[in-house]
Amino acid sequence: MPEGDTVWQAATRLRAALEGKALTLCDIRVPAFATVDLTPGPVDEVVSRGKHLLIRVGDLSVHTHLKMEGAWHVYPAGARWRRPSWQARILLGTATHLAVGFQLGIVEVIPREQESEAVGHLGPDLLGADWDEQLASANLASDPARAVGVALLDQRVLAGIGNVYRSELCFLRGTHPATPVAAAGDPLPWVTLAHRVLVANRDRPVRVTTGERRRGRELWVYGRSGKPCLRCGTLVRHGDLGENDHERTIYWCPSCQPLPGPGTPR
Repeated sequence: MPEGDTVWQAATRLRAALEGKALTLCDIRVPAFATVDLTPGPVDEVVSRGKHLLIRVGDLSVHTHLKMEGAWHVYPAGARWRRPSWQARILLGTATHLAVGFQLGIVEVIPREQESEAVGHLGPDLLGADWDEQLASANLASDPARAVGVALLDQRVLAGIGNVYRSELCFLRGTHPATPVAAAGDPLPWVTLAHRVLVANRDRPVRVTTGERRRGRELWVYGRSGKPCLRCGTLVRHGDLGENDHERTIYWCPSCQPLPGPGTPR
C-alpha cells in the first residue's frame, strides 16, 4: 500500500532516470493536460513531499499522487511493461529510460510557483530534509479529543503516514488507535517513532516494523486479523476508524493495546 516510503522510493527511481536529462517523450493521458509537451526538458529535479511527488521541468511541475492503486515504474527504453497500457496515465521518456505512472490518483501540470497550492497544506514531511519533530508534535497535540489513529492519518499533521504505519505505530506505542490524543501520552515520542520507522524503511523493498524479514512476520498487526499477536499470542482484531464518513480499517491486539473506556470498534 502506498505510503511515504513508497513515494520516497519512487522519487529515488525517477531521479536516477530523469533528473538532469532531456525528455524525448511526454505523453500525459489525462484530458485536461493531454496537450502539454514538456520535451525537451530537461528535468530539473524530482521531489517527494509526504505522499505527493513533484517532477520539475522548467517553470512547470508535474504533480502526482498514488492514492490507493497508483505506482511509478521505470523501464530501460524498449523494455516490456509490468502493467497493462490502459492503466498508464503519464509517460516521460529519455534516450535511455521510460517512466510510466500507472493508475495515479492525481496527475496535473502546474506552474512551479503554484506548488504550494498542491502541497502547502501538508504538515512536516517525515522523510523530508526539513523534518520538524517539534512542529509535528504540536500539530498532533492540537486536537486532544481526536482519535490518535485518525490524527496520524491526517497529512496536515505530519506527512507520510498511511494505514499500514498508523496501525503499526499504535501497536508499538501500546495504544488502541481509537484512543483520544489527550490519553495517548506525550505526542513527541509518537512523531519521533514515526520518523525513525519511516527512515528505517525508506530504502527497503519490503516494509518491516518487527525487525524480522521472514514472510508473514514483517508487521505486528496490519493485515493480521484473526492471527496470533506476534508478541503475546492474542488474536489480532480489525475494525473501522475514521471521521467525516472516511473510515479505514484498523488492526490491533486487544491485550497489547487496550482501549480505555467503552466504544471499542468492532
